[in-house]
Amino acid sequence: MHPVFPDLNGASVFITGGGSGIGAALTEGFLRQGARVAFCQRSDAGGFCDAMEQATGSRPLFLPCDITDMAALKSVLAAAAAAHGPVTVLVNNAANDQRHSTLEVDETFFDWSIAINLKAYFFAAQAVIPGMQAVGGGAIINFSSISYMMGNAGYPVYTASNSAINGLTRSLAREFGPDRIRVNALAPGWVLTQKQKDKWVTPEGLAAHLARQCLPDPLDPEDIVGGCLYLASRASKAMTGQALVIDGGVVVTG
Repeated sequence: MHPVFPDLNGASVFITGGGSGIGAALTEGFLRQGARVAFCQRSDAGGFCDAMEQATGSRPLFLPCDITDMAALKSVLAAAAAAHGPVTVLVNNAANDQRHSTLEVDETFFDWSIAINLKAYFFAAQAVIPGMQAVGGGAIINFSSISYMMGNAGYPVYTASNSAINGLTRSLAREFGPDRIRVNALAPGWVLTQKQKDKWVTPEGLAAHLARQCLPDPLDPEDIVGGCLYLASRASKAMTGQALVIDGGVVVTG
């Protein structure tokens, strides 16, 4: 259960990758606030939309899109604005932490990883900012990860993108603060989505990670929702250019 943020009721929200993993939890969280939610992803999300409508009484708008195609990304953002009004909350959530080693990366993989994990964030923000300016403000939440703070090996292009997201967040916050557009990053720890469980979670690896957390419990997608709702709402109206870490206490900031 999450606090209710009245200003999110009726807000036009767009979430990249909003039909699975953390994104699905975010979609449900915003729907339960009364927001008008649109989201994109590559795979079909019809069944998820049916489930959300049954659970919350509201149906999210699913717009199929490969976010590495910038023209398609801009098109679905325009469609969301046409359906729900100018997007006033953008959640750049979609990412891909495909494991790779530095010596095996070629330019094709590098460009693909950057397109998903950084380039799409920039151009999604670029697409919605004029609408936010027109209505007097908005909130952009850029999902990063604690992986770059930990200096993890095994996905260097991904961690480079995570670090760059912080730089992008701070620059956009500075540039568009006069328009009352707030831009913050949200850095989760190791969240046990189904994808993580299927691909990378092992008993030994999970035990080692939990030993690094201050809190003893593994993170679920639901654990990230409250922080994102806070950053989207006017409860955080004086907060911009910041990185909010939700990781059970692995890294310590400040």
